[in-house]
Amino acid sequence: MLGPPTRWDVVGEASDGLDAIQKAGELNPDLILLDIGLPGLDGIQTARRILADSPRSRILFVSEHQSLDVVQAALGTGVRGYIVKSDVARDLLIAMDAIVDGRRFISARFGGRVFDAEHDVAVTREMRRHEAGIYADERSLLDGHVRFAAAALAAGASLITLLPGSRRDGLHQGLLAGSIDVDGAMRDGRFIPLEIPPLLSRVMVDGRIDEARFWDTANAIMPAAARAARGMGRRIAMCAECAPTLMRQAMWDAAISLERLCDEMARAFDVDVFCGYLAEDLRCDDGNPVFEAMCAAHSLVHERAR
Repeated sequence: MLGPPTRWDVVGEASDGLDAIQKAGELNPDLILLDIGLPGLDGIQTARRILADSPRSRILFVSEHQSLDVVQAALGTGVRGYIVKSDVARDLLIAMDAIVDGRRFISARFGGRVFDAEHDVAVTREMRRHEAGIYADERSLLDGHVRFAAAALAAGASLITLLPGSRRDGLHQGLLAGSIDVDGAMRDGRFIPLEIPPLLSRVMVDGRIDEARFWDTANAIMPAAARAARGMGRRIAMCAECAPTLMRQAMWDAAISLERLCDEMARAFDVDVFCGYLAEDLRCDDGNPVFEAMCAAHSLVHERAR
């Protein structure tokens, strides 16, 4: 499977799920490649057992299964990657390197990044990756969300929104005013409006962001959103105010943790994320550690006076 000589050494092979669990415990490999369709104990149950015994194990699923239910169940075990066997020539070594380096890798057909096989680098994108906009007032902030959302839907991307109630309604009206077929996008599963309080309750424990819960939530949403997107790119866009909501409650550490995880999610699932902040909620001066940490978690930060 690994092809020509690489930096990787195969330290063991397993014939079925139970054998894989035993060898994982004995050999303690840097990375485990796992199929779904294993004899006896399937790959999903096998991954759960391995991670229960050794939570730091790094597992990459390499499977022919493309069903969303299967992919979501596989990612829900806590593994760090999933690629399809037909994409092995392009994705396998890149995915292995990413996971061992502590990152995640999802096959492009489920919303992951598209790679240039010749140069082993991510294909350059014209759209934004993880942008923060800082606005002077409510109206300019809403306009920023509308511009981002309209561009995403017009380009065929799936759009996920996490906005306070008033801006959620304003975004809907702004899209309709711009002749965006909002109802059609919702019917197609390309427009996914979510509410902030339920989402935060899913990913927080005792006032802190729980990383496992965050990834469980992302893994449940992103592959389906990617499948609904139009075109070859299967692009996903998200405009959100979860971290700004936490900052308004003076939950600074939780907000920064969430932004850092969102940045990792943007890379793993190839999501264009737009985070809208009001300037009054964030002191934008040099030396403010919260502001500096927020900037570091984004690929671009811009301020709009109006």
